[in-house]
Amino acid sequence: MTSIAQDWDHEVDVLVAGSGAGGMTTALAANDAGLSALVVEKAEVYGGSTALSGGGIWVPDNPTLRRLGRGDDVEDVRRYLAAVVGDRVPRERLDAYAEHGPAAMEMLERVSRHMRFSWCPGYSDYHPLLPGGRPLGRTIEPWPVDTRKLGEDEKLLRASDNPAPMGLWMTAADVPKMILFKRTWTGKRMLLVAAWRVLSTLVTRRHVATLGQALIARMRLTLKELDVPLWLRTPIVDLVLDEDGAVAGAIVERDGQRVRVRARKGVVLATGGFERDVAMRKQYLPEGGKAVITAGASSNVGDGQRLGERHGAGLDLMDDAWWMPSIVRPNGTVFPLVSERCIPPMVIVNQHGVRFTNESAPYVNFVHDQLEGGHGPIYEIFGAKAKARYQFGGVLPGQPFRGSWYKSKLVTSADTLAELAEKIQVPPSALEATVARFNRFAHNGHDEDFGRGNSPYDRYYGDPTLPNPNIDEIGPGPYYAIRLEAGDLGTKGGLTCDEHGQVLRADGSALGGLYATGNVSASVMGNEYPGAGGTIGPAIVFGYLAIQHAKDRKA
Repeated sequence: MTSIAQDWDHEVDVLVAGSGAGGMTTALAANDAGLSALVVEKAEVYGGSTALSGGGIWVPDNPTLRRLGRGDDVEDVRRYLAAVVGDRVPRERLDAYAEHGPAAMEMLERVSRHMRFSWCPGYSDYHPLLPGGRPLGRTIEPWPVDTRKLGEDEKLLRASDNPAPMGLWMTAADVPKMILFKRTWTGKRMLLVAAWRVLSTLVTRRHVATLGQALIARMRLTLKELDVPLWLRTPIVDLVLDEDGAVAGAIVERDGQRVRVRARKGVVLATGGFERDVAMRKQYLPEGGKAVITAGASSNVGDGQRLGERHGAGLDLMDDAWWMPSIVRPNGTVFPLVSERCIPPMVIVNQHGVRFTNESAPYVNFVHDQLEGGHGPIYEIFGAKAKARYQFGGVLPGQPFRGSWYKSKLVTSADTLAELAEKIQVPPSALEATVARFNRFAHNGHDEDFGRGNSPYDRYYGDPTLPNPNIDEIGPGPYYAIRLEAGDLGTKGGLTCDEHGQVLRADGSALGGLYATGNVSASVMGNEYPGAGGTIGPAIVFGYLAIQHAKDRKA
């Protein structure tokens, strides 16, 4: 459709739809480039899936790492991405990420004193043994922040589905220490630190946020400081095209009214994935992954994908997600399992009572193996030793599982493996043989079937007091079986984009004036995951790159 100036209700240089890390970074980059920006968000709260995440950022050679002497040669980064992602993604997109990621992070630090980060030491790249991989990792995270600084906007920050009790706060770097408080002196010291944090938070009445909430809070503080407007409860409804077919602006809905917003330089979609949309999951995702078991934001229902497709945009990677083995608690909340899959004296078995992959592998790879092999239902099996030593799903070592967990069949227990197998309907002889075989591996310190514990990534959440931090003899009962689901952190599929973040039509031509970043775009990581923060990193980088391209467009 054509549009003339008199038709516009509001004008900016850049209109951004979505308020996660990708959307907020785009607005900050626009401001840094001297452009006016407006962020619109469909939900009543801001932060998107980023606010629910671990908040890690995987951008090699970023300023935080450089200051620690842990910078990168761009060729190493290219080698690693090529080895991990392969040819599933155009090389130009991967190169753009490797080459311009550092500049995106430099921009965030430049625009505000609030944007500060620290390294997660030892949090290995997910495939550290591949060329260019780093066993000590490249992941950084935001500094903790007192969200009282947000003022009235504090209550509009998207809340976590799994909040910590009593004001306790922990960074991503704290977690692997804390979970081993029954096993290591470092863990015991961390327990004292945690107690001090709870006490000091009560005394000072601070509202300390970490992880994804800290990242979003810091970005929101920066937007406020720079007077970049954010309109909540304002979904993007449609795009407005000029006579040449380029995007000139968009129609948004605010307070029940349709508002035509002119975007002189471009519209950037950062509206997230389609993980909460039942119909799209059924249409695109594979068997075993169609159920809505996700840690993604409740507002992520594929709005941007549908909008782009309606105007001719191509789609890719719609059959994949940022998979995450999860449990569904009786209250319906989804709890992602990371450290729980590194408990040494345990196995994860399928419906036949046998192991099918390395339990401690990166979560996307674990679920890929699960789905591709048709394994389900699956159960994590362990005994009294594991229950006494390690936490599971927020349940502390030695603490009993709640009755509701048993009642909902999330947890099943029995005195013997054979009895347990009968209860979860797997062949008793198979389960007993699986555990016996694993115990032999544990005795020898090597998993002959799947190499569990061979990778530095596996060992990050393992128990360092053991010869192999990831395997140990399961020991006597009582035994427990926890039902695991093929959950996700969001979907990977979305609008096809070029190295500038420009949305491409199905024929490969650019849909001028339209950009996308984050999970609304087809992932630059293809079917893989390079390291913790491999979702947020690209959202930041391609939001930044969209502005570097858009700033030179003619209005």
